[in-house]
Formats: sequence, structure tokens, C-alpha cells
Amino acid sequence: MSTLERAYFLARSGEVADLAALKSRLKFEGCRAVDALLATYSVRRHLQAICAATFQPPETKDTPSEAAEAAQHDESST
Repeated sequence: MSTLERAYFLARSGEVADLAALKSRLKFEGCRAVDALLATYSVRRHLQAICAATFQPPETKDTPSEAAEAAQHDESST
């Protein structure tokens, strides 16, 4: 898979929030010429729009204390 193909794949995956995160991820994965390949204005804007439309922040798990507080609040309201 080429760097550009991988960029579009990651953008559509919902795993990266924006273009900066996308570039960092591609470089971390060892993709070559990331900055040069994503330098075109239209490519940058397209990838940014895809990232914005598909990004899903990771769900945060409740800590035990938060879960206990929520349960206590539910019990007191009944």
C-alpha cells in the first residue's frame, strides 16, 4: 500500500483527529515522503475533511470511584 493510499485509509478509519495526527501516524508507521505527498492543497483539505467527519475519540472507561459515585447517586434518587 502506498503512503497516499495509507493516508486515505487512516483518515477513513476514524482513528486520527486531524491532518497533523495523520502525518505523525504515517511517519511512525515508517511511510516515506509523507510531507511531500501530502503537500498538495487539495489532498490536505480532502484528508482533513475526512478526518473531521470520521474521527471517533476513544471511549474513556469509568474509574471505580466514578462508577461507585454514579451508583450511589442512582440509589439516592429512588
